[in-house]
Amino acid sequence: MNELATAVFAAEADAHLLEAPRSARFAAFRATFDAEAYLRKLEQHGFRWVARSDPGFPPRLRAIHDPPPGLFLRGEAPLDLLRRTSVAVVGARACSGYGESVATTLGHELAAAGVVVVSGLARGVDAAAHRGALETGTTVAVLGCGIDRDYPRTHAALAAAIAERGLIVSEYPPGVEPAPWRFPARNRIVAGLAAATVVVEARERSGALITADLALDEGREVLAVPGEITSQLSRGSNHLLRLGATPVTCLGDLLAAVGVTAAEAPRPAALGPRLEAVRAAVAGASLTADELVQRTGVSAAEIAAALAELELLGAVVHQDGVYREVMSAT
Repeated sequence: MNELATAVFAAEADAHLLEAPRSARFAAFRATFDAEAYLRKLEQHGFRWVARSDPGFPPRLRAIHDPPPGLFLRGEAPLDLLRRTSVAVVGARACSGYGESVATTLGHELAAAGVVVVSGLARGVDAAAHRGALETGTTVAVLGCGIDRDYPRTHAALAAAIAERGLIVSEYPPGVEPAPWRFPARNRIVAGLAAATVVVEARERSGALITADLALDEGREVLAVPGEITSQLSRGSNHLLRLGATPVTCLGDLLAAVGVTAAEAPRPAALGPRLEAVRAAVAGASLTADELVQRTGVSAAEIAAALAELELLGAVVHQDGVYREVMSAT
């Protein structure tokens, strides 16, 4: 139970501890700490604890050079979820519509292929990846605060959905408030749980790049989604590509990185000349409805009807005023 005592003491001391400290203060704390009573209290509030020395502790996380003393868990999924093949999807909080669309699609398709999507419950790319994963499978959210906190608070409903279908994890016990220094520490757990990390969008000093660096340090695969060369949101992710990160041009790139074969999707029904002409135009570039009218020579009413049908079929998405083709698996 020394690992649990270390985690609880670290929270009370507002310190980052990996091992039990050799101090009089910790010795005094340890002498009065009732681990069994603490575990019962955790269970009463719907939380669990798995120590680093426990056989159930995720082996990929134990393998990093600075694993936490243990993990606090919230959620209905079994602990084995943390052992399954997983991919971390990270990126900008203030992402573009394109970044949100890609993150949602990656989360959706990875989960459909049986891969667990790991992210940090932050705004932007993180939240989009979690939501996409929940549409077809499951996901793990890693917190930079106490296991009883939903941060940001606006993601309380998303956190509840994740807890129902997957797991929320933290190295911090209940009651620990978010603090800036805790989030880089959180990022090592995101990277440590995953076999590969993909950066969707990132500025030059984005926290997502910290996660990518940590993954590289542990010899894990790092991938990046190419972005517009003029966009500040793509500076960090494009820099990763220059350094040798694997580009994600389709879902297959990501699945290949973790040795997973996508389930063969049913062949889509033929769209017909009217819808195919609009889909083909969107496939070439992101376009507004007015630009589609100009490019295809079709009336505005017919374009609007075709776009509505294509959205229902999952062939295109509409974000930031433009229509884009949905990412393919190959």
